Amino acid sequence: QVQLVESGGGLVQAGGSLRLSCAASGNFFPIDTWAWYRQAPGKQRELVADITSGGSTNYADSVKGRFTISRDIAKNTVYLQMNSLKPEDTAVYYCNVDRSAWPSFQVWGQGTLVTVSS
Repeated sequence: QVQLVESGGGLVQAGGSLRLSCAASGNFFPIDTWAWYRQAPGKQRELVADITSGGSTNYADSVKGRFTISRDIAKNTVYLQMNSLKPEDTAVYYCNVDRSAWPSFQVWGQGTLVTVSS
């Protein structure tokens, strides 16, 4: 069973930076994809960025050039470096891990709040 613990959220002024971390613990088979999602008040949860086991990355258009996803395999941790933050980035950010092959699983973190003030 995989457990995810996120950290790094908080309050920041527009133009500032934050780095989110998500650490996976427990006994589990290799993860295929690590991802960050976010959900703003009154909106649906959306994919922000993901990174595969091979290191390929994918970003939402709204964060390209500002956010960077990375991972430390030895630490079973994924990061989201967020620069040039905007008020519209305000949301609860969720870590997600996915494995498609048997034994498949998909696990969500508890979420961490990011608030960007104007």
